Amino acid sequence: MKTAIYTSDAFLSHDTGANHPECSSRIEMLNHLFEEEFQNIPIKSPYDATEEDISLAHPVDHIYNLMDRLPDTGYAGADEAGECILSPGSWKAITKSVGAGLTALQDINDGEITRAFCASRPPGHHAESTKPMGFCFFNNAFITARAAQERFNLNKVAIVDFDVHHGNGTDALTRNHNEKHPDKPIFYASTHQYPLWPMSGLPEDNTDHVINVGLPEGTNGPELIKVYEDKIFPALNAYKPDLLILSSGFDAHKDDPLAGLNLENHDFAALTAALVGIANKHAKGRIISLLEGGYNLEALKSSVRAHLNAFV
Repeated sequence: MKTAIYTSDAFLSHDTGANHPECSSRIEMLNHLFEEEFQNIPIKSPYDATEEDISLAHPVDHIYNLMDRLPDTGYAGADEAGECILSPGSWKAITKSVGAGLTALQDINDGEITRAFCASRPPGHHAESTKPMGFCFFNNAFITARAAQERFNLNKVAIVDFDVHHGNGTDALTRNHNEKHPDKPIFYASTHQYPLWPMSGLPEDNTDHVINVGLPEGTNGPELIKVYEDKIFPALNAYKPDLLILSSGFDAHKDDPLAGLNLENHDFAALTAALVGIANKHAKGRIISLLEGGYNLEALKSSVRAHLNAFV
């Protein structure tokens, strides 16, 4: 199975200001990792997502509203909490971040690759239909899922989100889609620390195709894997996806500053290997992994190393 990495220098131009955890150093660190240890994996540049691409998840007027907020100099906020920071270089990064999954999807369809890791920023899984939040502007994973359905006839798309925070945006977009299109539902599963911002993703709201599992603070790797084996893998196997999309947040690492789970590098490797097995069984090995969280730089580097090694 051939793997490729998708990244761009444009991701370095999204300036979030001093002391913001979602910073360009995250991509700089990963670029060093790729250069030092993964020279055998090709690195590809994503295309710039278009209005048509983004509108698979977000209304056009919302897209233009966000564009209008872009500053010529300095910084501007795109959300009430002041976490989604825009700078003059942000739009290029945002459209490339959406485009990373879409470029990988096209390359998978063309037979060039089977698996992709998108080292992109800003992340996407908190972005709701008309609401940026949690460092996220547009929902990269959901847009990729909808493009797979609409453009490549991959109707059974599963999104698995192991970021430490619940992907409220992906959850909401998936539920809305599934209500409108019960003939081709998207599958979404999330494990996340609870209680923790954004205080969503309660299991009592689960459906046949949306599965949330809240994890108490301190949950370790074996406990996480058991949750997947008991609650998520059976449903995922029953769904039989044509494509697996991973919202790969590495902020569940024990050293991450924004949360309190207790995963280590080998836990991300074990989870990835299990998901690869499911993709091999049902989806001809097809996986697109999109970077979400991960804010301790050394932990991010070592976690992505483990994740990629499990891919190849």
